[in-house]
Amino acid sequence: MAMLRAPGGPQGPGAAGDPQGPQTTAAAPTTAGGLLAAGGGITGSRSLRRMARAVTANRKATVGFVLLLLFCLVAAFPGAIAHDDPNAEIYPRLLGVSAQHLLGTTALRQDMFAQVVYGTRPVLLIAFGVGLGATVIAMLIGVAAAYLGGAWDGVLSLVTDVLLVIPAFPLLIVIASYLHGAGTTVMIAVITLISWSYTARQLRAQALSLRNREFLEAARVRGERSLYIIIVEIIPTMTSLLVASFLTNALYAVLFSSSLQFIGLGDPSVTSWGTMLYWAENNEAFQVAPLWIIVPGLCIVALGAAFALLNYAFDEIGNPALRPVRSMRGKRVKRPR
Repeated sequence: MAMLRAPGGPQGPGAAGDPQGPQTTAAAPTTAGGLLAAGGGITGSRSLRRMARAVTANRKATVGFVLLLLFCLVAAFPGAIAHDDPNAEIYPRLLGVSAQHLLGTTALRQDMFAQVVYGTRPVLLIAFGVGLGATVIAMLIGVAAAYLGGAWDGVLSLVTDVLLVIPAFPLLIVIASYLHGAGTTVMIAVITLISWSYTARQLRAQALSLRNREFLEAARVRGERSLYIIIVEIIPTMTSLLVASFLTNALYAVLFSSSLQFIGLGDPSVTSWGTMLYWAENNEAFQVAPLWIIVPGLCIVALGAAFALLNYAFDEIGNPALRPVRSMRGKRVKRPR
């Protein structure tokens, strides 16, 4: 008589307590991130530890992580790096680089280095806020649509498709024009509501491939609720895809927010890299103070590169087709004698 076993436990001949056949150990299926697949017993915390080890072994991921960590330290302790008030208009206009003003001063009599340092925090707040918010919304909508199916899938997919066909940046310009002078919180909310749809489509496709797996059938047989199955059973198996989605959303948040602030649709009184570019463009900085444009522009590029390198690294880590190619580089193929 067959015995009922818990999901993820030993099954078939050779399992513990089964006298039939020799004991064998089946290889655990893996997901795209090199993590154990659903039903393999891997929790979200163990998946994160596996990804952390993979990041340290990948050059792109290491460079991206170091860059991101550097920006985070600058945002966390700006006063320890820049001792001037970024909004104080008390310095002579358009001073050059000196020991007192490492990047000089602006046409508005402000210290440029202090503005770059203190402008890091709003940019990172927008990046992490949008990255987290858009990923959570996409996760709930995409996975719920795939698992529930029927009318739920139709309605949620319709909302997702409508947002997908609307160009994101023009829509952001229209919304931001009605919210002229929006602060950091409003900027996070607006970009989040616009940027979750593509991620939701990706997560829905991944969840569809898991909907009929044995560990989900076992959860339904146990009488678990749909919300429990979505949050506890499905989402932890998608950790690598969720991290990649977070990095993508954070990258686009940096670009979108800086672009909106550059064209004057943000709050000009908030010190950030985008508003620095806005004031620099209005004061013809290329002719009088080129560093006013070059430095915040390079900071935006460097932060975007940090998120992009981490994202590319996770793509290499998560794509099995790339790993053998990378491992065979530089190795000679031995011909049989």
